[in-house]
Amino acid sequence: MLIWILDLGPCKSWACNHGVRYPEELSLCKPLEPNHLKYNLKDLPGNKKRQQQHQNHGGRGGPNNGVSPPDTNTFIPNHSPSGSTGSLEQSPQPFMCAPVTPTRHQTSTPISSPVGSGTWKKNNQSYGEMNGSYSPYNVNNSLTLEMLNGSLDSSLANSPSQPSPEARNKLLRPRTLVERARINVAWLDSSLSIMEQGVREYDTLCLRFKFYSFYDLNPKYDSVRINQIYEQAKWQLLNEEIDCTEEEMLMFAALQVQVTLQAGVPQPIMDSSNTIVEDDIDAALTDLQVTLEGSHISSSSDIMQIPELFDYLRFIKPKRFTLKAFKRYWFTCRDLHLTLYKTREEATQGAEPAHHINLRGCEVTPDVNIAQSKYGIKLEVPSAEGMTEMMIRCDTEEQYAKWMAACRLAAKGRSLADSSYETEVKSIVAFLQMQHPALTPAISPSSLNINPDDYVAPRFLRKLKGKLVQRILEAHTNVKDLPLVDAKLSYIKAWQSLPEYGISLFIVKFMGHKKEELLGVAFNRLMRMDINTGDHIKTWRYNTMKAWNVNWEVKHMMVQFEEANIIFSCLSADCKVIHEFIGGYIFLSMRSKEANQTLNEELFHKLTGGWS
Repeated sequence: MLIWILDLGPCKSWACNHGVRYPEELSLCKPLEPNHLKYNLKDLPGNKKRQQQHQNHGGRGGPNNGVSPPDTNTFIPNHSPSGSTGSLEQSPQPFMCAPVTPTRHQTSTPISSPVGSGTWKKNNQSYGEMNGSYSPYNVNNSLTLEMLNGSLDSSLANSPSQPSPEARNKLLRPRTLVERARINVAWLDSSLSIMEQGVREYDTLCLRFKFYSFYDLNPKYDSVRINQIYEQAKWQLLNEEIDCTEEEMLMFAALQVQVTLQAGVPQPIMDSSNTIVEDDIDAALTDLQVTLEGSHISSSSDIMQIPELFDYLRFIKPKRFTLKAFKRYWFTCRDLHLTLYKTREEATQGAEPAHHINLRGCEVTPDVNIAQSKYGIKLEVPSAEGMTEMMIRCDTEEQYAKWMAACRLAAKGRSLADSSYETEVKSIVAFLQMQHPALTPAISPSSLNINPDDYVAPRFLRKLKGKLVQRILEAHTNVKDLPLVDAKLSYIKAWQSLPEYGISLFIVKFMGHKKEELLGVAFNRLMRMDINTGDHIKTWRYNTMKAWNVNWEVKHMMVQFEEANIIFSCLSADCKVIHEFIGGYIFLSMRSKEANQTLNEELFHKLTGGWS
């Protein structure tokens, strides 16, 4: 979403005014151009010149020279008369352990500064449409009082059926993993006011969900939030910022068609005024019921028995330059471990297993092609040498759903006894069923004006060509009965099920290594990845992390885990951006229904970046 800066207060105030809960998930970034994807941060045109200017002015961006300070992730010259004076100052020690970070400079404006320094003008109530969103301006380039009070909610909860040509022309389409990583240079520094980062009134910024950890999405209270997440997910797919299969793309297109159709139909009114307490009670009772019932995997009446999953599956441990076929094994899943036997009889006799896999900390990725009846699970298992790849092949969707759910939970340290197991299985089954096309569409292709460019990523346009509208409507048959909000939520859940969902990429160099690599930052882990293929080399989970530190002098970052320490420099963005991602995810992980839901801004900023 594009926003026009008419007040230099934080985006928290904007979110609250427009009924968006949990504003800590949002952040501001500067609009990028295709040229930004061609270079790393220090190689961007003009950056070297500004660095030289910075050195010539004694190592600090002065108030009049327009030099971007080196202590922030600002990559566009800072023309602020009160620009950053070093909020992340040189620390006495080479590394400082977060959240104990360098002292915040007195002239740096806190994020909690009073709102209202800008000027809001009352005028007529019209507003124009731009960039697939809505402009807060009326024809006289001013704001109405109703908009100030949050009456844009209804507009932000719905999107135009087609984006403007101008907006489409400005969209970025990263072609490689490297270009995807360079997108993250745009994030503003949350420790500094936007004014300190060169932003002026009537400038344009992008307001996006930075952290892929969406808490408590509720249709009754979150119509704006759900729609904006849906839009962000949709454009990630259409711009090929995230990969999916052909069947998945058609499913997403079908859901988008349903959203478009339902947008013109009156929807049931959800009254959220008197139901908050009742909803909390209902949710608590449901959680209690699920917890008490647990997972019904074993039919035994012995409540002390540990749940176990077992079946014949196929297995392969791929090796380079070696052609090997899948072999059939008897699999058992108990606690957090997979055990493979040659036959079921060997398992019952207590024979030595052929393979034993500890699933905790594994990367679990689907390898599914419904058209070919291929239901695979890719495991990347941590070892001393890095990540060891293994493949499991299931025979049916039902079998795949059970084992995929078990592997996903075990990778997070949760066993089959966890109450969420059955929910995970049902979610996987529903995701697969939506990808099965109907023999005939429920809607005639001639009755709808569908422009495939608005629904499908370019690589599928080239592949499917004239068959596309027919294929989309065949897939639409599975979702034709969904109301508007449910269609958006289904789109979001399907997006969250993709293997690459929620991974923010950065180009880094690890200490002692010369080649560039990728660092993936997700809500629960860091991943060292191959820069060409995206294969996982090593995974570190936050629950084993002891501290994350930054050497602000040389911009090196050190993350301390129980098993090892890693040190790296970031090439595609400032290391402050990675620091904020890690701290932000740690902060978001503290949210729970039992905890106080009041936003602790001071703790957020201590964890994300830079002041105490």
